[in-house]
Amino acid sequence: MNVKGILIPIGGNEDKGIVKSEKYTLEYINSGILSRVVKESGGIHASIVIIPTASSIPDEVIVNYTKAFQKLGCTDVYIMDIRLREQSEDPEHIDMIKKADCVMFSGGDQSKITGNIGGSTIHKILLKRFQNDKIVIAGTSAGAMCMSGEMITGGNSSESFFKGAVGMAKGMCFIDKLIIDSHFITRGRFGRLAEAVARHPTLIGIGLADDTGLVIKNGNDFEVIGSGMVIIFDPNKLQHNNIEILEDGTPMTITNLTTHVLANGDRFNIEKRAVKVLPMEADFVKLYSL
Repeated sequence: MNVKGILIPIGGNEDKGIVKSEKYTLEYINSGILSRVVKESGGIHASIVIIPTASSIPDEVIVNYTKAFQKLGCTDVYIMDIRLREQSEDPEHIDMIKKADCVMFSGGDQSKITGNIGGSTIHKILLKRFQNDKIVIAGTSAGAMCMSGEMITGGNSSESFFKGAVGMAKGMCFIDKLIIDSHFITRGRFGRLAEAVARHPTLIGIGLADDTGLVIKNGNDFEVIGSGMVIIFDPNKLQHNNIEILEDGTPMTITNLTTHVLANGDRFNIEKRAVKVLPMEADFVKLYSL
């Protein structure tokens, strides 16, 4: 189905490796990616709603995003600080979602987004507007992972490629053709995305590196943005997939899993599963300044 809304999932930015705590891993979005969010939303006067529900430190995230959007010159930024499910039924919040040009979900725990917002009035309005209006729905890290119908909830990287290493649940269903994972390179999440597509071989796995995102239009075509890589797992031509007969904790066998590594400016058609890469002679300096 052709949709009018735009999805912008972003892989997020993690810390430099000292302490594994959200306090030290605030999602500082590269100005180039965030400026693209603003551009797709209609410019600096667009109505932008930030939802820090996923975060365990929402007050700090609120300050971070407010400063970031102000630095870009945005004049209409609203913080929708939903920490309880009943707040998703707040008339003021509902009215704001009806008017927003862009809604952006922060990083943290994607299950908090589905638990506090999934199925609510706000969620239903977002789904309807995404189908019928040119609204931008953006999200970083957890905010990106929750966008799909089948959502990864967690998984131990040290147990990758063993059945049962990945947890999954229903996502926000903005796009039902993909399974999205974030911090993909730095946190070694190849195994859990491989298991996810083995479980759901009609879907395409998307692994977003830090400081990297997608601009998905028409619910079908996307462009890679940012400084890192996007890894695509396409299970459409799997020749062997033994996940159905395995017990949890058993190594999986998956053959002929098509893999693409894409970078800034590359494009992908989800329906046709077709890649269009940036020409070798492209002006990369110009590209990264967009």
